[in-house]
Amino acid sequence: MLESSKIFLTTTNNINPDVAIILGSGLTNFFEKKDVLHSMSYEKLPDFPQPTVQGHAGKMVLGSVHNRKTVCLYGRSHIYEGHDPKTLANPIRVLKDIGCKLLIVTNAAGSLIQDMTAGSLMIINDHINWSGHNPLIGKNDERYGPRFPDMSDAYHKFYRDQLKEIAEKNDLKLFEGVYCMYSGPNFETPAEIKASKIAGASAVGMSTVPEVLVANHCSLPVVAISVITNLAAGMNKTKLSHQETLENAALAEEKLINLIKNFVRDVKFDDTSRNN
Repeated sequence: MLESSKIFLTTTNNINPDVAIILGSGLTNFFEKKDVLHSMSYEKLPDFPQPTVQGHAGKMVLGSVHNRKTVCLYGRSHIYEGHDPKTLANPIRVLKDIGCKLLIVTNAAGSLIQDMTAGSLMIINDHINWSGHNPLIGKNDERYGPRFPDMSDAYHKFYRDQLKEIAEKNDLKLFEGVYCMYSGPNFETPAEIKASKIAGASAVGMSTVPEVLVANHCSLPVVAISVITNLAAGMNKTKLSHQETLENAALAEEKLINLIKNFVRDVKFDDTSRNN
């Protein structure tokens, strides 16, 4: 067990949350104040790399969502910040250590589909890793998983289907597609976007894939949702900027949080799965 896991469990009197959520760029208001049980800065968690990008607060918050214990990572670190990719594995392994049964990952992403405009939500059903990095490279930690983890159901279909049902019940349009990760920090070129389209990608971004790789390695089921903040490079005449990403992520925040909270309330855990 990692040292940060021990710190979390000691601080929370050994509370084991059912669900973990990672909030992407510009998403900052998940818990209502009355629902927060504990909050700790990443600075107090020795295994956590420190985020340096605007829109990533850098704190781990334990709270209650419809009486279900939930832990939320407000912000993430990225490879483009200069972190060793292996360190990005640690927060996910902490979530596994403290007993989480399901990981919900969110991100801000650029759309490769003309009709999937800013403010749309897209559930990820697969990914393409064009970042050139993988946090599992190096000596394998057998305590968490096998040397060669399977990725054929990386975005757990059992949970994806439930999430889609809940969106439909709430009359929320939810796109579905493939997420393509580039390392950043520059936005992709128009030529790279054309290549991504040919490869079958629906959205692009600079995160999520490392976390999903590690979660699958340690048998922590994942669902992931992209908040679409812009059309990708070459698809409109506007220059891309991080400020646009933050502003458009904030516009979609309320419907994303409502979707996740309804999902947390109603989700049925797959106790028979190989991932539990």
